[in-house]
Parts: sequence; C-alpha cells; structure tokens
Amino acid sequence: MIPAMPAFHLAEVNIALPIEPLDSDRLVDFMAQLDPVNALADDSPGFVWRLQDDTGNNTGIQGFGDDRLIINMSVWESLDALRAFAYSNRAHLDVLRRRREWFERLPVYMVLWWVPAGHLPTVGEAEARLSRLERLGPTPEAFTFRTHFPPPGAADAGAVRDDRELCPAG
Repeated sequence: MIPAMPAFHLAEVNIALPIEPLDSDRLVDFMAQLDPVNALADDSPGFVWRLQDDTGNNTGIQGFGDDRLIINMSVWESLDALRAFAYSNRAHLDVLRRRREWFERLPVYMVLWWVPAGHLPTVGEAEARLSRLERLGPTPEAFTFRTHFPPPGAADAGAVRDDRELCPAG
C-alpha cells in the first residue's frame, strides 16, 4: 500500500538584515557558507522546496519593504523535518550561532504556517504571515517553533508550547 501524501506542508520564512553590504569583508564567511548550507537543505529528509533566484540562492530576491533584506523561504513535509534540519545540522547551526556577527536584530524575523501540499508560497504571502505574527502573536495561521500548531484538520488543533532551547548561542 502506498502511503498517503500529507494534505499540508509547512512553509517557513526568515528574514535577515545584513549589518554591511553582502560583498563586504565582514560578510565573507556568511556568503561562503550560503551555497553549501542551501545544498544541505535541498538534500535533507522532508525538504520540499526553497525560494531561489537564478543564481541558486536567495540574495537577489526582494520584499518586506527593504531591498537590503535577505529572504529565506522554504517548504517542508513537517515541522519535525524542518526542526531536524535547522537545529541538528551542524553547518546550519554554525551559521545560526554566528548570525549576530552578520545581521541586525529584528523584533520578528521568522514565521511558520501550513500550506496545502503542492502549494509554493509567495513573498507576498510570507510578508502577510510575518506581519500577522508580529501583530497577533502565534496563531494557527502564523506561528513559531516555540509556539506551534498542527496542520488544519488535525485531531488536536491546540497550540503546542515548546520551551526547549531552539537556537544555542542566540
């Protein structure tokens, strides 16, 4: 018997505001890790899709009202698949641990939401979800790793609070 395809996948977006231009000496290490970490994501269990431009990364994609922002958006089969990549992958963790060297602090920089399987979210959708999270806090339509919700139609539709340390050295 062939397993049923899930009805929903998890979309995520995170934005970052570099402290200097991407071609500056201060961001050399970050830029050197961008393609290898993207390739690791592409090959990770549960990975579905990521936003990218013609170069294969995301640094040329604009949105959120600021041309300097880097937009990282992807779709995953599940919250567990995204969590495994984001917080168990050593190369990705190394980048997360150093993010304050390269990026400004933003009050809200990441949001998760469920999309129908096969749907690829747009930057406009991501902007709306991040704005919703900023205005209302975590809801079934826009949430975080720490306070997340199951896919629509799940038996238990309540919020799940996860207080584990999700990003060391943050």
